[in-house]
Parts: sequence; structure tokens; C-alpha cells
Amino acid sequence: MEQKPTKIPASVPQFTNSPTMVILVGLPARGKTYISKKLTRYLNWIGIPTKVFNVGQYRREAVQTYKNYEFFRPDNQEAMHIRRQCALAALKDVHTYLSREEGQVAVFDATNTTRERRNMILQFASDHGYKVFFIESICDDPDIIEENITQVKLSSPDYEECAREEVVGDFLKRIECYQLNYQPLDEELDSALSYIKIFNVGLRYLVSRVQGHVQSRTVYYLMNIHVAPRAIYLARHGESQLNLQGRLGGDSGLSPRGQQFSCALASFIESQNIRELKVWTSHMKRTIQTAEALHVPYEQWKALNEIDAGVCEEMSYEEIQTHHPEEFALRDQDKYRYRYPKGESYEDLVQRLEPVIMELERQENVLVICHQAVMRCLLAYFLDKSAEELPYLKCPLHTVLKLTPVAYGCQVESIFLNVEAVNTHRERPQNVDVTREPEEALGTVPPHY
Repeated sequence: MEQKPTKIPASVPQFTNSPTMVILVGLPARGKTYISKKLTRYLNWIGIPTKVFNVGQYRREAVQTYKNYEFFRPDNQEAMHIRRQCALAALKDVHTYLSREEGQVAVFDATNTTRERRNMILQFASDHGYKVFFIESICDDPDIIEENITQVKLSSPDYEECAREEVVGDFLKRIECYQLNYQPLDEELDSALSYIKIFNVGLRYLVSRVQGHVQSRTVYYLMNIHVAPRAIYLARHGESQLNLQGRLGGDSGLSPRGQQFSCALASFIESQNIRELKVWTSHMKRTIQTAEALHVPYEQWKALNEIDAGVCEEMSYEEIQTHHPEEFALRDQDKYRYRYPKGESYEDLVQRLEPVIMELERQENVLVICHQAVMRCLLAYFLDKSAEELPYLKCPLHTVLKLTPVAYGCQVESIFLNVEAVNTHRERPQNVDVTREPEEALGTVPPHY
């Protein structure tokens, strides 16, 4: 059958800041859900409200029990009708999210392997004035495909209590069902579309007609991620002299216990036998002094410097409450977006740290020696924490967090290196009104960033 070029339907006019639909394309076990979840986490972290709509989940809710691959045969008319209805239900929810819930990006996670299905989505997007960007994952490496099936599909709700061989066999037949009608994006026929093709999990890319901020950030991100096994170690500097005094910021050196921690960190890292470890610090004395005990080369990043507390630098919270009580209350009301006078907010810090995240995605094993606010921002990215949760994540001194990326998320191991330090964590006070009493603002817990 002759394939006709894709025509983008014209309906509702698109505006520069129109919401975007990101449409996944590809056979099963090509990492589409991995890409969807990772991209969504990144876009949310940089402040673009994004949500995944996984059509497989709609199918599982519609058909409670999965029997075998025959459900996906293209000649199974009943199943084809169910699958189409699931896609339509997901699109309806996409419309609700983008039009009524202030969402900016909807990631439509499904195979979308036929031109007919993609045209249906294009028509839907056109009817509502949404931009569309396709991400096609193409993989012909049998080892990668089998690894993906083993890593992800064994734990799928479709295959509860099934033997490994049974799962792999059924899933390979499911893939064959999709291959019968698979129509990849075509450079000539789909020349009017915006898309990126990813070949063999990042070996090669093909990018076409990138339009607007969201699409360019998406391409930038997807071309930096990889799936090689690795570990990321996050640690704050050793306890500093200003930590002991309960003061914000500054550039003081380590306390005696901080120096003790730097030696303990060196022993811990050596015990891990980490292949080709890279060590990053900020430009501040306390991170550099911590790294020097490792006796390995390290890189200094200005982007890793602690949040700038502006006029409150080197002040204690008691002093801030005395001299700037209104600022103190405003910060407690919205800690993520509050900006210190002549300083920064956590929101600013996230933007500053984006190049660090990109480089962390490109690298394998890295130890980042940083600061409390910085560590919170990095941790929020890897653990998919919201802007409201981010400023209150617990990142104690003298503790290493080992992050190991897994299929759809990140495993976290917290390792306390047995060197005591001051507690710098401060919970959000119950009363955040500017008229509160000093005792209500300060509580009994020492300050933190």
C-alpha cells in the first residue's frame, strides 16, 4: 500500500506558548517509558509542568487480566477496538491536563507505530491548538532489547508470577505483532513533522524541525542521557567553622570534626573500588578542603557554590529574625521561590545547576562534594521531588548519599560516616505569618539554608 505524506491538520491556531504534546513512537522494549519518565522528571525540575500518559496503563485498567501476546495481534478486532478506546481515553485526559490543570507538556507514552494512529493524535492536537513533537526510539541490537525485557518487563503487572523464560518468549511475540504494521517516521513522508529519532539508546540521533523552547530543551536533554550502569555519590563538605556558629553561607574552612570527616570520606571512597571516579567540588574552601583529603584529582565548579544568601550572608537566624523579620517570614511562606535580598532563591539555584545535571547524565561514576541547598536541588532531580518538597529534603552533614539509577527511578543508600556534626536542618515553622512572635519563627532547632 502506497504511503502518503503526513499532512498537519489546520484548526485552532498555535501560539508561541501553546502547550506541547510529546509523542513516543517505537516497538515494545525500546525504552519509551524510560525516556518518558526521565524527560518528565527533567522538565518538571526546570519548572515546566509535565505529566506522562501511559496508554498501557489505561489498557491494564480496561482489561484486568492479561493472557498472552494474541491480544496485540493486528487481526484481533475486539482487542484493536479496546486499544483504540484506551488511546482516546488517554487523549481526553491529556486535554484536561493541558487545558484545565495548567499543564504545559503532556508526554503520550505508547507505541504509536502506525501512521493512522499518529494522524489521529495530530488531528487531536490540531483541534486544540497544541504543538506536537515525536520521539522515536529505534533499536535493532538484540542484547539491548533482551536486557530491557529482563530489567523492566519481568516486573510488569502483565506478567505477575510468570517464569523469566515465559515472559521473554511472550514479549518477543508481542513485538512481532507490532512489527507487522510498524511504519517508522520517514524523512520524506514526515518532513513536515518535528521529531527526534534515537538509534540504539543514543548511538546516533536524527533531529528534524525543532520548534520552540520546550522542543529544543527536550532534544538537548535526550542527547545527553545514557543507560550505562553507574553510581553518583552526593556529600556535603565537612562541618565548617561557620556551621559551628550557626551562620549562613560565608567561606570558612573546616572544623576539626570536618577535617575528620574528610579523612573518613577518603577511606569510604577507597573502600568502594569505584572505576574511573570523577570528583567535583564548588569554589568554596570547605568543599575543596574536604576533597583534598581524597588525594585524587578533582574539578571545581562555580555552579556548585552554595545558594547566595545576599544581605543575610554569615548571619545567624536569630540575627535575621531581629533585623529582617518580614524577610524571614516570607521565606518560610514559599521557601522555593523566595529570593534573599541581593541573593538567590532555590528556583534560581535549580537554573544554575542545570549544566551540572546535564554533565552528571553524561558521566558514569561521580562524587559531588557540595552544600546543603545545592545537594537538595540535585537530590530533587534524581528522586523526582516537587518544588514544595525540595527545600526541606534532609541532607545531613557527614553523610554520603549513593544514588544508583535503575529502570524507572533511582535507588538511594544513605551512609553516615560516623563523625558527629551539628544538625543544620530546620523544619518549616507552623506559623509563617509576618506578625508571628520571634520564638515561633526560630523554634528550638538550629538554622539551615
